[in-house]
Amino acid sequence: MAAGYAVPAVLPAPVRLVSDTWSAMLRVLLNYRRSPALVAASLAVPVVMVVVFGYVFGSAMRVPGGGDYREFLMPGLFAMVAVNGIMPTMVGAARDVGRGVTDRLRSMPLSRTGLLLGQTLADLLVSIVVLALLAAVGLAAGWRIRGGPADAAEAFALLLLFRFVMTWVGTLLGLAVGKEELAGQLAVAVFPLAMVTNAYVPTGGMPGWLRALADWNPVSAVVQACRELFGNPSAPGSNWATQHAVPAALLWCAALLAICGPLAVRKFATHGR
Repeated sequence: MAAGYAVPAVLPAPVRLVSDTWSAMLRVLLNYRRSPALVAASLAVPVVMVVVFGYVFGSAMRVPGGGDYREFLMPGLFAMVAVNGIMPTMVGAARDVGRGVTDRLRSMPLSRTGLLLGQTLADLLVSIVVLALLAAVGLAAGWRIRGGPADAAEAFALLLLFRFVMTWVGTLLGLAVGKEELAGQLAVAVFPLAMVTNAYVPTGGMPGWLRALADWNPVSAVVQACRELFGNPSAPGSNWATQHAVPAALLWCAALLAICGPLAVRKFATHGR
C-alpha cells in the first residue's frame, strides 16, 4: 500500500448507498439468469396478451368516436406490464422474510434504502425488455405511434416510472405479509386494480359507481395519459383525473412513492422487532 494512503474504515454514506444498491441489483438479476423459465414466461406474456385481447376480444369491441381497437388497447397493455410489477416484488420480499434472508441482511452494515432500491432497479431493467418486446409485437399487430417522438418518449418514461412505483408497493406488501404462499395468493387482490380501469374497455358503459372507481383508479390515469401521448384513440374522461391525465398520473406516482417508499424501508429496517 502506498505511503500516506489508508482505506477508510467506514465508507461515506453516498458511496455505501451506491455500492449496496449495485450489489442488490446484481443479486436480483442473477436470480433471473439462473431461472430461464421465469425469463421466458416474462417475455411470452406480452405476445399472449396482444393475441388474446387484440384478436380474440377485439373483434367484438368498439371504440367511442371510432378508431382501431388494437391502438386503443396497446397503452392499456403497457400499463398492465407496469402494474404487474407488484406481484414479483411482493412474492420476492415475502420469500426473503420467510427464509430469514431479510434478517441476515439487516444484521449486516448495509444501507436499507440501497438494498430495496437495488431490487426495484433490477426489476425496472427487466421491465424495459418486456415493454420493448410488447411494443414490437404491438407494431406487428397494427399499433402505431401517432404522436411525436418526444411525446412517445414521455409516455414510455411515464410507464417506467409507474412500474418503479408499483415495485415499491409490492415490496411494502411483501414485507408486511412475510409469507411467500400468502403473497402468491394475494394475486387476486391485484386483479381488480388491473381490471376496474379503462385499460381494456371504455368506462362509459359501466354503472355510475363502478365508472367512478375506474376513472379514479391510478392505472386509468396512466393509460389515458399514454393514449394521449401516443396519439391513440381514447374515450372521453368523466373527471379531472381522466381529463388531465398526464398531471394526474404524475401526482398518483408521486403520492404512492412518497407513502410506500419510506414505509417499505422502515418495515425492512424494523422487521422482527
